[in-house]
Amino acid sequence: MPDLPAPAAAPDVHPADLPGRLQLTFLPAEGTLAWWGTADVAAALRAHGLPEGRPSSARLAIPVDGELRSVLVPVRLADPERDVDALLKLDVPTGPFGDSVRTWREAARLPGIADGSVREEVAARMPPAAHAVPNDDGTAVMSAGAALGAFARTLRTRAELAVAAVDAEFRPYQLAGVAWLRSLAEDDGASGGGVLADEMGLGKTLQAIGLLATRRAGPHLVVCPTSLVANWRRELARFAPGTPVIVHHGPRRDLPAAPPPGAVVVTGYGVLRADDALPAIDWDVLILDEAQQIKNPDALASRAAARLPARLRIAMTGTPVENRLGELWAILNVTNPGLLGPRARFRQRFAVPIERRRSPAAAARLNALVAPYLLRRTKAEVLADLPPKQHSTITCTLTAEQERLYREAVDRAFADGLGSGIERRGRVLALLTALKQICNHPAQYLGAHDTGEDLAGRSGKFDRATEMLTEIADDRVLVFTQYRAMGELLARHLSGTLGTPVPFLHGGLGPERRDRLVQAFQNDPDAPPVLLLSLRAAGFGLNLTRAGHVVHYDRWWNPAVEDQATDRAHRIGQRRALNVHTLVTAGTIEEHVAAMHESKRALAGVVAGNAEGALADLSDADLRAALEGRTA
Repeated sequence: MPDLPAPAAAPDVHPADLPGRLQLTFLPAEGTLAWWGTADVAAALRAHGLPEGRPSSARLAIPVDGELRSVLVPVRLADPERDVDALLKLDVPTGPFGDSVRTWREAARLPGIADGSVREEVAARMPPAAHAVPNDDGTAVMSAGAALGAFARTLRTRAELAVAAVDAEFRPYQLAGVAWLRSLAEDDGASGGGVLADEMGLGKTLQAIGLLATRRAGPHLVVCPTSLVANWRRELARFAPGTPVIVHHGPRRDLPAAPPPGAVVVTGYGVLRADDALPAIDWDVLILDEAQQIKNPDALASRAAARLPARLRIAMTGTPVENRLGELWAILNVTNPGLLGPRARFRQRFAVPIERRRSPAAAARLNALVAPYLLRRTKAEVLADLPPKQHSTITCTLTAEQERLYREAVDRAFADGLGSGIERRGRVLALLTALKQICNHPAQYLGAHDTGEDLAGRSGKFDRATEMLTEIADDRVLVFTQYRAMGELLARHLSGTLGTPVPFLHGGLGPERRDRLVQAFQNDPDAPPVLLLSLRAAGFGLNLTRAGHVVHYDRWWNPAVEDQATDRAHRIGQRRALNVHTLVTAGTIEEHVAAMHESKRALAGVVAGNAEGALADLSDADLRAALEGRTA
């Protein structure tokens, strides 16, 4: 197959470049067939008596200006049940459209396609346009055999989900995700593994449940953060009511020595680190939810997960890399030991060239190596019907008190000297923390030494947040802060201002209390309209689609953490545009952090390194300029 130049941006295809007649192609990312080829696909489908399908777009390889190009094409996605059945009944016309339809119809009808026995024969008759999907790296067109294989796995998985009585309506890409998970250990019967890295909000839990419900060879183990144990139990009961569930958590846990085949044991990472019963069981499937928990290979959780015997190991995370590529190595070292080689070798071959030199060649080699074992879909690719996020940055000013405290903290730090090496990093981190607290509110920075009784009027950010929340009190709002002390100050003040107790979900609450707060916010019409959340305690695993607004009160160093928190509301089930408000204090370190965030997002998946370490490496003059929100 010819190499396809990967465009820097995804251009829309010009109607003149389309074939001008209907084409049918299988999209692995969606797990379904896509109609395309004309400027008005829906009209062409209606003319042939076919359902119009769901509007979307897909990257396809088509001739443009005399060469094969990978471009974004408008498509109509076939429903995996209704439209494929309609396709089987269609009176096929002659010509290229008919050839394409006949090939896919034959594939859908032939049971041998699932095991590959007729794949080569059918693929040989497939028109070129029928498999014009570039590979993940955009360099070549997927082979007809690969497309048919993915199509076959999806058809077979759909049938087995029905047999397993999974009570859920899978979207096409979720069906493809279950098929991909099942394929990781199907080829030769040996142990397998991989990472389901779909963007937050695309239903990774449901896909994992589809995998668990269709495998009955042995017991399964789900390891998740403590706050999600109840959610897993609830989701399993909802979508797979026939699957036995054993919650292995709390001080009185009692796990059978041999859980029945097909049963799902749900436990937390804290139990995993300390429990001797879990490694003594031969697990069929191991699910590691929110796998950021094992991103440090030296941590007890990572070592304990690596010791668990399992035929299929699946890590689930919307952020396989938060700060450093070493985190990806750590996760794949648990799911696919040896795939990326020794840690030191991985750092030499990939981490240093990509993180420090932004090497596209090293990034391409790494992508090619992990592609078969890492599945990543974004909402932009597979959820055309999900309302957009509308971002706004709210610039706030320092009060006189904040300005004085900020200037004193900076002057004192530079007068005392920041040192060098590890000492410098520690002092810079302490200074950054102090400055962010001053930007939040003097009362947070001063703590027990604060003598002010009234919180209003002392922080530009605090007052602006109060005004905003008062203005949008007729809708539901999530407010994230990284500091528990700040959350408690906001809760106290807002409860009085809004005239209703404003709850604060943080790491000090037990799982049941957290679950009650979430359920009330989602389902109780009389619940307070504002929910305060600790960024780390509530940044993953929760479904808060009732919110129409998200407010980031202060900034985390890594935009992936903030995005993950935002996506508690921007996920399947959200029916309105989500308004995301970020508060930034002008002329401070917060402006510099905002610029760093935009830079990291602009890297399009290339790791930007550690922000705090980058600041510590600056000269005193450049660092001071950054702290004052200016350029040196």
